[in-house]
Amino acid sequence: MAAAQRTVTLRPSDPQSGEVVAAAGLTERFDAIRAEQEVPDEFPADVLAEAERVAAQPLSQPERDESDLPFVTIDPPGSMDLDQAMHLSREGDGYRVRYAIAHLESFVEPGGAIDAEARRRGQTIYAPDERTPLHPPVLSEGAASLLPEEVRPAYVWDIRLDATGAHTSAELYPALVRSAERLEYTAVQAAVDAGADDERLVLLKEIGELRIALEQERGGASLPMPDQQVEEVDGGFRLHLRPLVPAEDWNAQISLLTGIVAAEMMLEAGVGILRTMPEPEERDVQQLRRIARALGVEWAEGTDHGTFLRSLDGTDPKHLALIHESTVLFRGAGYTAFDGAPPEVVEQAAIAAPYAHVTAPLRRLVDRFGLALCAAVSAGAEVPGWVREALPLLPELMEASDRRAGAVERGTTDAVEAATLADRVGQSFDAVVVDVPEGDDGKGRVQIQLVDPPVTAKASGAAELGAEVTVRLESVDLAKGRVELTVV
Repeated sequence: MAAAQRTVTLRPSDPQSGEVVAAAGLTERFDAIRAEQEVPDEFPADVLAEAERVAAQPLSQPERDESDLPFVTIDPPGSMDLDQAMHLSREGDGYRVRYAIAHLESFVEPGGAIDAEARRRGQTIYAPDERTPLHPPVLSEGAASLLPEEVRPAYVWDIRLDATGAHTSAELYPALVRSAERLEYTAVQAAVDAGADDERLVLLKEIGELRIALEQERGGASLPMPDQQVEEVDGGFRLHLRPLVPAEDWNAQISLLTGIVAAEMMLEAGVGILRTMPEPEERDVQQLRRIARALGVEWAEGTDHGTFLRSLDGTDPKHLALIHESTVLFRGAGYTAFDGAPPEVVEQAAIAAPYAHVTAPLRRLVDRFGLALCAAVSAGAEVPGWVREALPLLPELMEASDRRAGAVERGTTDAVEAATLADRVGQSFDAVVVDVPEGDDGKGRVQIQLVDPPVTAKASGAAELGAEVTVRLESVDLAKGRVELTVV
């Protein structure tokens, strides 16, 4: 009876609260994880030398000058590798979105040392203690970054929207730009919530919400998954669930809009590289419906899975279990290159539209090629040979780097989770069962989410999906980043 009456509430935690785990021992474990995953360390001397040279004397500079337009960047605190800056304005009863993206053609010579090293790395790898950049910092955090009050070469997406937020036209061209200010998500959200009379933020919210509505109409789906984050603090690391703010979604919609426009350009030109994901299998959707029914979560007949998922609340234990179970609907994401006939799968099912990565070239390899391709298509020019030659190679390069990045993120988080629990062996914790492996029937090991601290782990014992349970910490293996828990 007591267990049935207990109510578990999963709330985003204050990043300033919670136990700080000492860095001693953890940084060595992070180094070991990077070594296991063969994460590159220092840049070779020839790459650094080339980067210093092109930072001082770029390979090219755009002829068009739009540096008098006050772009702004919106990024997490402390970010220096700023890929994107935006300028939003009204145009009649619609909108105009100008989205500046770092112009790496000014700094990366095809076939050069930086190009070869970037292909080896694939993307920037993030860990709690440091990031392993795709490009030398003299470029990614300096000469190529859209830092405030600096004139920088950029690709500028110029996209017109109607009153509903739907795009009506788009072009892409290189130009010199200047970011007037660097904004941060939480500050943007606080200003909007306070009713600030800042047209830039008013437009961000308006356009963002219109684009979200269009995504819903298309049948797009997104998971309201709590964002488990490891925060580096003085002398150590802190684990917490970071609250997501609407401003992040509004900002993301500008990037998604751009990726959709880029994919349309590629498909029209008959050449490109898309980020694709097939539609979920109907049997998986029906299985999720059965799980929702078993958990007592209403899923109205006729409501598509995207609309249903958006209605879930990650702070509700049963909803959280459904969010974890619904990841089965988002399988098969990959990169699809084509030159000629369009590929069999052209859509990214979660977005419910064709989509291409073209907004983060400082941090992701494929974007540099997509941008150069779209700029050529927009100008009615031939796609550069170095782009066409690379297209068949990019899917494998990106998928390998995705696997590496995922393994580093999971491994380092596991290490911090283990360190956070290291001195609490024998203690009991409130938790929610978020996954019961198929065929297990809750009699072996289940996936649980601790309420506090926000640790996700396997636990031995019987429990039903979505159940609010108590688990006991049996042991911690710091060297392997593992914890052993039992459902009691």
